[in-house]
Amino acid sequence: MLTFVGLGLYDERSVTLAGRDAIEAADRVFAEFYTSRLVGTDLESLEATHGTDIEVRDRAGVERDPEPVLAAAETEAVAFLTAGDTMVSTTHTDLRLRAENRGIETRVIHGTTAQTAAGSLTGLQNYRFGKATTLPFEDAHGGDGVPDSVVSTIEANQARDLHTLVYLDIKVDDPHWDDSDDTYMTADHAAEQLADRFPEQLGVVVARAGSPDPTVVADTLTALSEREFGAPLHLLVVPADLHPIEEDALTELAGLPEKR
Repeated sequence: MLTFVGLGLYDERSVTLAGRDAIEAADRVFAEFYTSRLVGTDLESLEATHGTDIEVRDRAGVERDPEPVLAAAETEAVAFLTAGDTMVSTTHTDLRLRAENRGIETRVIHGTTAQTAAGSLTGLQNYRFGKATTLPFEDAHGGDGVPDSVVSTIEANQARDLHTLVYLDIKVDDPHWDDSDDTYMTADHAAEQLADRFPEQLGVVVARAGSPDPTVVADTLTALSEREFGAPLHLLVVPADLHPIEEDALTELAGLPEKR
């Protein structure tokens, strides 16, 4: 049995009760933290909370060498942990399909996602979010400025009057749960990049979703580029035209300026 467990958004307490039970019942527990991170905790705290050893796999250890995980799941109860919701990333779907093709039973225990948290914290209506996109660091895509794919996603969503959730890049140089070499793109950095293409566009920053002190700020991308939003993780939403209730929500919850 291979059980995929989403750990939620922030720390060791963000996992659901069903996820906690699956981890405690597992014979072996694997995890990856290269697609996203629980910035409010560390590996030792996760292990202490769940009373188990967690074997962290890097990208190559999941995508190119999944054999240790699959072999264990053929004879034991195995839990595979990820931040957020476990099936948001394609790499996890690939691992699940590999298991199913080998006759290994799988199940999924969901965690809170950044997308649903962004809607909940901002007051933007969930059904008005279109295709999401990821803004990479400049040196990650070998070019200057914002990739055309990001611009086209925002423009296509706006043409359909839909909001765009922009995930911000994470560099993880060390494949294990040591964040000394990690770099998280900040929302002000992202806003600065996007303001070159959309200078007067409204943006909404969501910082530390799932934590006790999330930050939500709405203003033009140009104005957001001049502010700081504290510790990671950050998200950026590029809204479409606002419904009156959405505008009221951003005014009350995110300090949306009357004139912008």
